[in-house]
Amino acid sequence: MPASQTPPGQCPQCWQHAYDKSIHRKLGPREDCPQCVDHMINGHPYTVPKKASRWW
Repeated sequence: MPASQTPPGQCPQCWQHAYDKSIHRKLGPREDCPQCVDHMINGHPYTVPKKASRWW
């Protein structure tokens, strides 16, 4: 699934940073991505909504 199509229930930034290798290519060895670190500390500001569950 391409990075542009974030699945329901997932954070678009996490999904893009996990599957788009060009984002982290500029980082040196053992260097943390500032956006990822900030995201881990402050949490997910937005997730793609899931469809309503009709279990019952």
